[in-house]
Amino acid sequence: MTVLGIRALGRALLARQHLLDRSDLTALGSPAVPEPAAMVRHLGGLQAQAAPQPPYLGLLARIDGFAHEHLTALIEDRTVVRIALQRGTIHLVTAEDCLTLRPLLQPVLDQGLRTTYGRRLAGLDLTALAAEARALVEERPRTFQELGPLLAATRPDRDPAALAQAARCLLPLVQVPPRGVWGRSGAAAHTTAEAWLGRPLDPAPSLDDLALRYLAAFGPATAADLQKWCGLSRLGPVLKRLAPQLLTFRDEQGRLLYDLPEAPRPDQDTPAPVRLLAPFDNLLLSHADRTRVLPEEYRSRVMTQNGIVLGTLLVDGLVAGTWQLTGEQQVVVRPFEPLRRADRRAAEAEAERVLAFAGGGSVRFEDVEGQR
Repeated sequence: MTVLGIRALGRALLARQHLLDRSDLTALGSPAVPEPAAMVRHLGGLQAQAAPQPPYLGLLARIDGFAHEHLTALIEDRTVVRIALQRGTIHLVTAEDCLTLRPLLQPVLDQGLRTTYGRRLAGLDLTALAAEARALVEERPRTFQELGPLLAATRPDRDPAALAQAARCLLPLVQVPPRGVWGRSGAAAHTTAEAWLGRPLDPAPSLDDLALRYLAAFGPATAADLQKWCGLSRLGPVLKRLAPQLLTFRDEQGRLLYDLPEAPRPDQDTPAPVRLLAPFDNLLLSHADRTRVLPEEYRSRVMTQNGIVLGTLLVDGLVAGTWQLTGEQQVVVRPFEPLRRADRRAAEAEAERVLAFAGGGSVRFEDVEGQR
């Protein structure tokens, strides 16, 4: 069985993520499905816990000619929505994926609720709570700060925050604009996906389709990688069932990798351009073994103890630093090691590209000692 090394796995991932060669505004899309929406679907959504920068910057890194109004229009016309999905975190997904992925990932949300709020919800009639919460958020979108006290009015012995989080788990709650819109602000107000999109949830979503979609965007991958991406467990049998239509490989540790036959697997020496990856980008969050793009020695410098995932600088396909777009319209780049002149120039060009997207500003490097 063919063994794929870290560089080969990294190049395959970057190719599928459109980080070797950017897409353009017509490459994936069609008149019916514009390119940014097609990219959101291809990626299985974009992590959007922090509003509003990450999804916009994630698409900017992958699409030539992308402007913030392209995504804003999709948010406002309900082509894409923000909802808790993979790993129980907020993702920006297409309306169709919202209706399909949300019921598939219900166990992830159930587990998170039990772990964090189980004791505070013990003995509660969750069916009645869900019905009352649905009526309230479908009457008009509500923040959790509004919803919790309203639910507690008939349950005075219960914690309002726990009740609001129970509603988040029990119902497919989407965050409505202006939340998550570039250049605007607003608290996270929620209504149900059914009310917002005017359609029901998928009654028969497929784990097989979920696994194939994952491989298209993140493969080759192990069952553990698939589980890390979505938060579900015991998905090994799904991949084994699909194995007759897949290719299999081993990594250097002997782990079994699955992949789509037609998916790109570039040569490991394929050039990988410098890129600025968005904060919380799923490129760094969707494998049990992240070393194909994130060297282990840098993990703690990218993923903080309080759950923040910083924007990252990719050099030769690997994380080589962090970056930030500040409120003062400055892109600050912090390499972990001295950069070659060519890589520094490329990083500066990427930073200028972010600034052009954001409306102008300046670039600053916080150089390590000995920077060339």
